[in-house]
Amino acid sequence: MDQPIWLTFLVAFIFMNVLLIGMAYMTWYERKVLAAMQDRVGPNRTGPKGLLQPIADGIKLLGKEDLIPANADKVVFYFAPLVVFVVAITRVAVIPFGNITISIFGQTINLWITDLNVGALFLLAFGSLGVYGIILGGYASANRYSLLGGLRSAAQVVSYEIILGLSLVGIFLLSSSLSIRTIMEQQTRDLIFALGPLTLTLPNWFILSQPLAFVIFFLAAVAETNRAPFDLPEAETELVSGFHTEYSAFRFSFYFLGEYINMIIVSLFAAVLFLGGTDGPGADRFWGIGILWLLFKVIVFLFFYIWLRGTLPRFRYDQLMGIAWKVLLPLVLVNVLITALIRLIGNGQLRF
Repeated sequence: MDQPIWLTFLVAFIFMNVLLIGMAYMTWYERKVLAAMQDRVGPNRTGPKGLLQPIADGIKLLGKEDLIPANADKVVFYFAPLVVFVVAITRVAVIPFGNITISIFGQTINLWITDLNVGALFLLAFGSLGVYGIILGGYASANRYSLLGGLRSAAQVVSYEIILGLSLVGIFLLSSSLSIRTIMEQQTRDLIFALGPLTLTLPNWFILSQPLAFVIFFLAAVAETNRAPFDLPEAETELVSGFHTEYSAFRFSFYFLGEYINMIIVSLFAAVLFLGGTDGPGADRFWGIGILWLLFKVIVFLFFYIWLRGTLPRFRYDQLMGIAWKVLLPLVLVNVLITALIRLIGNGQLRF
């Protein structure tokens, strides 16, 4: 439903600020979960339960000295972190936080910024654009370790972005749409199976019909966001932090912000495409319950991000590429083939 342009900008402003706050407290959440896994306390000094630690970290970064290497390409060095940050936060524009409109003070408000008919492709495309900020940052630093980190990131994104996109082809075939909102709406319909005298009702979540695609999507998403155990572009043991070695203070924080925002966006993407988005018990009675269900699914997905970081060691670079091309790519192609055959049989276009 159309709404005034000023209202769309207001909704976008609110969503993006909520995303920034969520990013800040994602750092607190990660520290707490890792501390619990490693039998430590975690942040507990700044505010109750350490809840003010993200604010203290922001103030600390603002107060640090901003150093620029003498031989750096200064213009590129300035703007490379902004590319990562801006591209990351722009992706929230096509994420629906509900499938209905609400009325506040007589104004009808959509729970999404824009509903593109190719919203899924928009998310994938902008996800791959973020690598330019990493490559440019590595190049502009005049540091060979940083340049190697940027090149690693380019190869990693090329490999895993292909797999990430192919893992969603099954969903596109089943839903006949690339609109994220349409895909989420289709998952609100229950599947009813008649088993003799018994009737089994299941949610039409695509994780049930595409379990292999979900596992592949998760692995590719972790690699695409440069998170452990796939964080080869910033491997401290080999590259002394890689592409952001020469960045300090607030400029470094843009890379930091971009990584955590991408994690949240990918988690929202997974929740909406595979886990029904806002669908859940009671969600059809009040729109706020649906948003709580979406938030819960995102937190669970983020927990697995952290669990992997606290459990697995970093892969070697040849292992990283081998997993992509020798394991995940054949599996995702098999998934696409099986889904296409099932869809053709279901439509009566293929008979045996």
